[in-house]
Amino acid sequence: MKKIITISREFGAGGGEIGRKVAERLGYHYYDKELILRSADTSKVDVESMRRWDEKVPANFGFAQSLFNFYNKPLNETLFEAQTKVIREIGEKGNCVIVGRNANTILKEFDGGLHIFVHASPYWRMMRMKDKMPDATEAKISDEIRSIDKTRKKYCSYYTNTEFGVADYYDLCLSTSTLGIDTCVDLICDLAQK
Repeated sequence: MKKIITISREFGAGGGEIGRKVAERLGYHYYDKELILRSADTSKVDVESMRRWDEKVPANFGFAQSLFNFYNKPLNETLFEAQTKVIREIGEKGNCVIVGRNANTILKEFDGGLHIFVHASPYWRMMRMKDKMPDATEAKISDEIRSIDKTRKKYCSYYTNTEFGVADYYDLCLSTSTLGIDTCVDLICDLAQK
């Protein structure tokens, strides 16, 4: 049976690194922001717009937007639909690891899915990101972590009517601050091979 592994993650918790290592060990294809570029090709939207709207909801969505944009879908809706189409195509091929973009919800009905949520303590994430952002202050890094997590929560809620990080929407939740990156990789690979 073909396997699909999706990884949702808090910013700085190591979800992307875990995804790459799992894909490498299992010989699976790995997808993250590459999805954006592939979506741009299928939706006829410029790549810069895709990057700007990646995992974001419109700032002014609601009544006014629906009134004035009744017959034209907002750009962000078109982009989400394009990403959803690409994610489904990838899922149909199987043997893949997809990081982010609500792939766990988009592919929830597919057989062979293993949906993971990766989280860590705020301090652990801040210290990890400090290595990746050496010129930033700890306060700046903490603000960035909170901001990106908030954006991901809104994105998840807006497009899927689910809650980002709530265990009900995943098969397994892993704490990298408790288990470490390599143990998380081992656990995911063991489960995928069963």
